[in-house]
Amino acid sequence: MLFETYDLPFDAQGAQLFVGLALGLLFGVAAQISRFCLRRGLVAGSDQRAALGTWLSALAVAVAGTTAAIALGWVDLSDHRLMVSELPLLAVVVGGLSFGVGMVLTRGCISRLTVLGGTGNLRALTVLLIFAVVAHATLKGVFAPLRVALGSVTVDTGLASLAELPGGAVTWGAVLVAALVAAVAWLRPRPLHVALAAVIGLLITAGWVATGLLFFDEFEPQPVQSLAFTSTWADSLFWTVASSSIPAGFGVGLVGGVFGGAFLSALLRGELQFASFETAGQTLRYAAGAALMGFGGVLAGGCTVGAGLSGVSMLSLAALVALGSIAAGALVADRALNRGPVLQPAE
Repeated sequence: MLFETYDLPFDAQGAQLFVGLALGLLFGVAAQISRFCLRRGLVAGSDQRAALGTWLSALAVAVAGTTAAIALGWVDLSDHRLMVSELPLLAVVVGGLSFGVGMVLTRGCISRLTVLGGTGNLRALTVLLIFAVVAHATLKGVFAPLRVALGSVTVDTGLASLAELPGGAVTWGAVLVAALVAAVAWLRPRPLHVALAAVIGLLITAGWVATGLLFFDEFEPQPVQSLAFTSTWADSLFWTVASSSIPAGFGVGLVGGVFGGAFLSALLRGELQFASFETAGQTLRYAAGAALMGFGGVLAGGCTVGAGLSGVSMLSLAALVALGSIAAGALVADRALNRGPVLQPAE
């Protein structure tokens, strides 16, 4: 729409790059300060309740904002890849479980590790590299046949979104937001972290509106998207090794913005710190977790942010199944690992 009204000095692809960069910067700052990560809210720890409350706060705001944007006609997400009634159930469940196990092995979901990478954590950077390679191999490389085979097992759910149930998107969005607000009130996270989580939730809606309305170009259509870290890391890897052949887009901007925002926040707060692997066993565990997240994130349709926040914000049934599977995988892995040697802290 903006391209039809104003003579802008960049095309739709360039616009999405700048949108991704801006959203990433804000996410990097908010997530670095609040230590935003779903894994911390699922596994045993002194701040488990507060961390889960923080994450659910972001989800509540994301659902409320995206539901409102859809109701106002600002964005149409009905054609999004997660809005399918023929649910690839096996792929989503296997992918979600794999991702959940992987993020426990690496002690962080991909969004958290991206933030940590911007603050100097070499373990996180290693995980991100392996994750991106495996994710790309699952999308277009040696693991693609397995992805296709698992994705061929589908279940006809009869609906792609809760919005298709009686009452519509506004009703079910309100029900979900009310349940999340009640959970947050019970978990009682820190007010500052709730405020920062609200910013992250608003970024989800801003991503949908910016890519679906403000920078829509019918002559050069770009996918409507919001915050995510599986596809964006795969895109960033592909652009890094073939930038002369493909332009940078939303994913490259988002990853770069998160790195930049996390770095600036950590710098100002005096929290920049290098961290590396301590043992060969630790290295192997993190590498295995990275591979599981790369493979699982693609199968599930996204990570805790892509499928979790962005996917659930549009009331996608596939996203709800993916998020539930990720949580289940994390809980099972945490219980199994707690019966063995104590893990070294990652941050």
